[in-house]
Amino acid sequence: MSDEAIIKRLKVIVKEHRGQLGLAGAIGVDQGFISKVINQKQDISYYLIRKLCFQLKYSPEWLILGTGEKKIDKPESAKLITEIQMMRTEVDILHARMRAYEMEMKELREQLHLEKKAG
Repeated sequence: MSDEAIIKRLKVIVKEHRGQLGLAGAIGVDQGFISKVINQKQDISYYLIRKLCFQLKYSPEWLILGTGEKKIDKPESAKLITEIQMMRTEVDILHARMRAYEMEMKELREQLHLEKKAG
């Protein structure tokens, strides 16, 4: 998922709501939050994606992947958002495990290096 591509689609949504203030009011967030996301000073959050999809009926597929219809009003939308959140959680867990393995590898390399020096 490319953040830049999502930001491009977010800008389309902003334009459709007559600006950041209009969009912020429509989904109940601060205009500064929208501005920070668009200007890449804050990561795109699944909180924002969820609001755009549930409250304004934008398609998660269109918003995230850039494919399919822009707007939908189907029950599958809620299911897709839930699946995306679950996948995001799994990715976060995998990243944490990877960091732990990297630390373990670093320790093993250091230990091996010390053993070679002593040996």
